[in-house]
Amino acid sequence: MIGEERRATRRRRAQRQTLVPERPDRRTEDRSEVREAVKRFLLIGLATLLFVSIPVALWILFHAERHALDNARTSTQRLADFAVGPLVTDELFAGDAEAIEGIDRRLDAWLNRGPVLRIKVWDENGRIVYSDVDQLIGEQFALPGWANELLDGGEGQATIEPQEDIENEFEENAGELVEVYVLSTAATGEPLIFEAYYDDDDVRAEQSAVLWETLPAVLVALVVLQIAQLVPAVALAKRIQHHEETRRTLMQRSIEASDLERRRIARDLHDEVIQDLAGLSYAMEAEQMRATPEQRPLFTQAHSILQDNVRTLRAMTRELYPTNLEQLGLPAALNRLADPLREAGIQVTVSGTDVGTLPRDTSAMFYRVAREALVNILKHARADTVELTLDSDDENTVLVIRDDGRGFDLEAGPPDGHLGLQLMKDTIKDAGGSLEVVSRPGQGTVIEARMATPERAT
Repeated sequence: MIGEERRATRRRRAQRQTLVPERPDRRTEDRSEVREAVKRFLLIGLATLLFVSIPVALWILFHAERHALDNARTSTQRLADFAVGPLVTDELFAGDAEAIEGIDRRLDAWLNRGPVLRIKVWDENGRIVYSDVDQLIGEQFALPGWANELLDGGEGQATIEPQEDIENEFEENAGELVEVYVLSTAATGEPLIFEAYYDDDDVRAEQSAVLWETLPAVLVALVVLQIAQLVPAVALAKRIQHHEETRRTLMQRSIEASDLERRRIARDLHDEVIQDLAGLSYAMEAEQMRATPEQRPLFTQAHSILQDNVRTLRAMTRELYPTNLEQLGLPAALNRLADPLREAGIQVTVSGTDVGTLPRDTSAMFYRVAREALVNILKHARADTVELTLDSDDENTVLVIRDDGRGFDLEAGPPDGHLGLQLMKDTIKDAGGSLEVVSRPGQGTVIEARMATPERAT
């Protein structure tokens, strides 16, 4: 008979083991998380690369433009000092045609076969003493403010801009031009302002050349830096993931050890202490029957105290190790947990219980959360209705407990300084889940416990 019971027990254990789903492959999850971390790192690196490259490109273009303009100013200064200045004589100031033709011949190589589009030579009073456009010779315009600084020996200037001033009648339709002003000296010793216009294509070409010569080196350096950072980043991600897996493993073993210790204590209480006290209760009841009338009240009181202690110990064993959780399953166990609230006149509904078969530690976690919450509701909430909803999908299993009681201020903490839910919150967090409490005075309380749903056994 005993052998048959042992074999039946073994069969039940084997059936429970086959119903427990296998856990997901943590190594696969770890590799996936590392890949996601690397992807995020690369995306951030790409965004940083673009963020850095655009200002660098603009900086290169700006300095390439300044360099090209400096070259144009230098070339113009040489043209003014060595080609034009020596030919500006009194005859030119007087508008002599032969003097003008002499400068035309000298500048032919620059104007007709070179980069120069227009040349104007001004005296210090703003009169154009020479231009390749005959109509401008002898015209007088007001000099800009910077002309005085240039005439006093200041540095020449070069800009790229559309020509829209009054003296630019013949250049205003040419778009952006490189405009250069330099100080020169006539053969007679008088100061001259030499003005030359160039097509901006040369400047833009130099900008592009400098950009494409410089930017690839900058980009390569940034990419090499990114790759150099990627290697330690991947190693760091793997190391963090390994530590996280170790922490989860330790937490899981801690929960399993706690569960095993609860079983041992519950078994010892049930098989030894409770049995001994139950036997003592029967013996005391028998002695009570044989006691004298004077002794019977004492035996009655002692028997009552002993029975209360036995009931208390049995309740403790159920809390330490809820056997109905394995026998009935989590949904039915939650429904049974609500019985004390129903006896107190509170309407309790348990719904959405199609969650399949969960591992014992996950079920035990939800069971303890529900027990803690329902005890708090019974003691403190003054609720009329309570709803327990247990639901599951491919990613998470969620237990929601909602009551219409008096609620409490989350910042002030739970009533009477009760820390049970906070301890459960820390435990579930360490196990990889979460527990959220939402409550306001007079508006009830909502508790949501969430754990990852393990893969279903096939």
